[in-house]
Amino acid sequence: MRIPTDLVRLDDQVHAWLPQFPGTWGMANCVVVTSGAETLLVDTPYTADLTRALTAAARRVAKPGARVSTVVNTHANGDHSYGNGLFPDAEIISTDANLAHLCAEPTPGQLQAMLDGCRAEVAFERYLLTHFGRYDYGGLEVAPPTRTFSGRLDLLVGSKPVELYEVGPAHTVGDLIVHLPQSGVVCAGDVLFVGDVPVHWAGPLSGVVDACRQILDLDPRVVVPGHGPVVGQAEVRAYMAYMEELRGRLHELYGAGVDVEEASRVLLREHRRTGLGLWERLAVLAAVEYRHLGGIEEPLSLVEVLAAAVRLAPDCVPAVVASRGELTAGLAELGVAELGVAAVPPGPRDGGAAVAGDGAGAVPGDLAY
Repeated sequence: MRIPTDLVRLDDQVHAWLPQFPGTWGMANCVVVTSGAETLLVDTPYTADLTRALTAAARRVAKPGARVSTVVNTHANGDHSYGNGLFPDAEIISTDANLAHLCAEPTPGQLQAMLDGCRAEVAFERYLLTHFGRYDYGGLEVAPPTRTFSGRLDLLVGSKPVELYEVGPAHTVGDLIVHLPQSGVVCAGDVLFVGDVPVHWAGPLSGVVDACRQILDLDPRVVVPGHGPVVGQAEVRAYMAYMEELRGRLHELYGAGVDVEEASRVLLREHRRTGLGLWERLAVLAAVEYRHLGGIEEPLSLVEVLAAAVRLAPDCVPAVVASRGELTAGLAELGVAELGVAAVPPGPRDGGAAVAGDGAGAVPGDLAY
């Protein structure tokens, strides 16, 4: 695996940055929209180095002298927003509700300190090192949105229309999706995961399904998930069916008086899917859905919920892990060489679009949800 050395062309004005690292956290997709002298970014990467790689790629597809005038955050998780601060002159847009999640998300400095202090002999800390230890959060500060909205917001990037739709609470309390009507593209953020078991911090799962239904209502040619390859409508429907399956089982268990730990174990036994990594996230989904069923409203601790999930799925923790320094050096060595552009030919509205180029493979016909 490598940091992408290509952007994926969705059409002449829309390109996707797709770091394909299945089975781990933090490598989120971003989308570059260009028109005339203006560039809009949908989400920003997790670290300063990754953000610089995206910026270099964006320069290759934008007109000379074009500037990043707008950043849209689909939600507040750091892997979709920590890079905001590298665009100090851009307007940063999210939903009003997204501001609430900013309070729950660790800052880059907090994550850096936590990871620097992780001990390999402690199982959960070994898990954190495995999945987050490669990231160096130095030089980053939280850059909150400068413009927020509720419901719908219409923008122009140069002459290109961009439609923002609030779809949360779902993955987080403040999710939005981005519709590019002239291109037939929807940027789904993390209401849609492809290739791994999803993690949702707000829920309920019915909210996730409703958000995906809003994606389908826009009749897109291509859907860019928050993580994983671009897909078509059939894959979105398969994902919705998986979320409905998990929701139905959790409601059945709750109604039978099964506690959340046992419900998590049931999902971990019954609902893993071949080809989907990060199965420990099933326990996070159980905890979040049970909070809704029980009417629990106090703030959720993301780290505590993840720690409980890892405890319930001990086989997700590797026996050994490299040191923090070795991990960050390893990510740097993956390289951000000269950047090119790969193409996605127009696909059927009910199927996946084939993806070419380094760092992105063909869309699977069966995502095994």
